[in-house]
Amino acid sequence: MAAIITLTSDFGPASPYVAQMKGVILSICREATLIDLSHGVRPQNIREGAVILADAAPRFPSGTLHVAVVDPGVGTARRIVYVEIGAQRYLAPDNGLLSLLSSQERPKQIRALENSQYWLVKQSATFQGRDILAPAAAHLANGLDPNQLGPPRDELVTLDWPQPRKVARGLAGEVLYVDSFGNIISNITREQLAALGSPASLSIEVAGRKLRGLVVSYGAAMTGECVALLDSQGRLEIAVVEGNAARDLSVKSGEPVLVATRR
Repeated sequence: MAAIITLTSDFGPASPYVAQMKGVILSICREATLIDLSHGVRPQNIREGAVILADAAPRFPSGTLHVAVVDPGVGTARRIVYVEIGAQRYLAPDNGLLSLLSSQERPKQIRALENSQYWLVKQSATFQGRDILAPAAAHLANGLDPNQLGPPRDELVTLDWPQPRKVARGLAGEVLYVDSFGNIISNITREQLAALGSPASLSIEVAGRKLRGLVVSYGAAMTGECVALLDSQGRLEIAVVEGNAARDLSVKSGEPVLVATRR
């Protein structure tokens, strides 16, 4: 069966850089199945890329290889790594891009990519996605033993992933990221909300806007209405129906989200 390789980057959906990576992979492993996971990560936004990977990658078949390039430190001393987490495999810069995944399940294997035998002969300092990650992915798809990529490592670089904390009558969380629709995704989960009480009894506050209760879906509210609901991953989301909540509320990642039970 052909190896599955996904690609995630901040290059943009129309970027020719994505095509260059695909060309390198297919030149080495013609049978590879290439899937674009996302190229819409906001430029240099490692945290957003980490969330997208953690949401999507585990849903692929066992053994899928995920190549991720969100790399503001390209060309510096930061490592590039091969990592196995759960049933999935990853190639990425070691800059926190895999840290949400690794916070959910400890990696089985981490290796630094140091064996240049599996890189392109000619390399640039600014496009290691094409020159190192893509050829390494193709060689792995051809059956290369990951041990040949380089020496083992004990740990990955991690980002801080704060958990909601208990406050009077509720929880204080934060904006995890903003999706491509402008929906505000928090780090507060379905289970944490359920522990507070019924959806109708909750008060949600973000950027000075207070919302009463949760709706089941966007269709349960009027166009232009700001609502709270559970997103497809089971997290508290604030959205504007057929609009852009993050733009309307001027909200970015890391901003506080407060949920409380109404008296």
